[in-house]
Amino acid sequence: MGSEKKIPYKIYLNEDELPKSWYNVRADMKNKPAPLLNPATLKPMTADDLKAVFCDELIAQELDETNAYIPIPEEIVDFYKMYRPSPLVRAYCLEKKLQTPAKIYYKFEGNNTSGSHKLNSAIAQAYYAKKQGLKGVTTETGAGQWGTALSMACSYFGLDCQVYMVKVSYEQKPFRREVMRTYGAKVTPSPSTTTEVGKKILAEHPGTTGSLGCAISEAVEAESRQEGYRYVLGSVLNQVLLHQTVIGLETKAALEKYDIVPDIIIGCAGGGSNLGGLISPFAGEMLRGEHDYQIIAVEPASCPSLTRGVFAYDFCDTGKVCPLAKMYTLGSGFIPSANHAGGLRYHGMSPVVSQLYHDGIIEARSVEQTSVFEAAEQFARVEGILPAPESSHAIRVAIDEALKCKETGEEKTIVFGLTGTGYFDMVAYEKFNNGEMTDYIPTDEDLKPGFDGIPKFPGNEF
Repeated sequence: MGSEKKIPYKIYLNEDELPKSWYNVRADMKNKPAPLLNPATLKPMTADDLKAVFCDELIAQELDETNAYIPIPEEIVDFYKMYRPSPLVRAYCLEKKLQTPAKIYYKFEGNNTSGSHKLNSAIAQAYYAKKQGLKGVTTETGAGQWGTALSMACSYFGLDCQVYMVKVSYEQKPFRREVMRTYGAKVTPSPSTTTEVGKKILAEHPGTTGSLGCAISEAVEAESRQEGYRYVLGSVLNQVLLHQTVIGLETKAALEKYDIVPDIIIGCAGGGSNLGGLISPFAGEMLRGEHDYQIIAVEPASCPSLTRGVFAYDFCDTGKVCPLAKMYTLGSGFIPSANHAGGLRYHGMSPVVSQLYHDGIIEARSVEQTSVFEAAEQFARVEGILPAPESSHAIRVAIDEALKCKETGEEKTIVFGLTGTGYFDMVAYEKFNNGEMTDYIPTDEDLKPGFDGIPKFPGNEF
């Protein structure tokens, strides 16, 4: 291994090396993500159109396609210092277990109370809501990581927080729910009878276990009925990916400390926040022609928006009250199987990630959940961290790529994102350990109703 032995298990940056600006990859994209459309007029959404839903400063970030770097307010940097910079870890033990010549690194985002990367954007969105003088915010959450992070951020700034949690996760993950309540949030299983759109969804789909699309619709309606409230989102939107670029910027800086150049960069993909945050600085280099990487988005086979979805304008929510976004989508009416034990349940993919995928900057793979949990346990037993099911999708492909290197003898450098811990996901681990977990892959027939619900208008053919 030679000089490789000098690389520590954990590469830390100092506090003063924290990123001072977020990186806006759209500034370097020749093909910009298509604008959000008003579903009533099919015209691009303006700042005034979005004003009733989002915080003013977040709208500006959402629409900004020209500024490559956006300064991080000092108050947010100070909050980041409680748990950032996060470590970049060399997975020496995993490499030894696999007997691979590959060098494996993971960026660990679980060193905070929310247990995931979601706090990076939650604190930013709560800060801007407080700065605007709002009373509170509404949101949705799937597996609960975003709801937990936002609850913590809102408690820090003294904001009311109302969370609509996908019903299947609400029932399967009571401890995640209780952490949110501990931080003062009100948590409602979605779809619920507290909103008109929730009642409508329940009438059309009795007994449904819910989806992120359902929960988004309810959260937006709840925000619209309350003075001094705005809606905030934990993934998908440009502003969220922007905040999450602290992950990629830190990763890049840590690698450069030891002159390490990655060959493969891997992230799990649901709505795109973690993936986009990790890969944006590296994708920017590719877009500028400075370097070339293999970037892999990994999604669940049960909710395969990139690998089996269509690239078209679609509603961001099941209730069809949100703007239209051009993205890889399974249709806003798609509801993942209740058998799907992890997060990554959104029907679409971030417009930024979708455009990068469409242009061939990144590739995508789907993996089945039993193989994901096999990788999770393999990782936990040698690296000492119980990973979140979401993160374990990236672990699965990182192990697969390392084993390919074992066959070929190549010493590739692999970097993946470990988005958080899995200590609130023990029901899923229990099902896997008991042999009760099964794989579900939707058939083309299963996907057809979702595709049929995608709005049809000139220019939106697929």
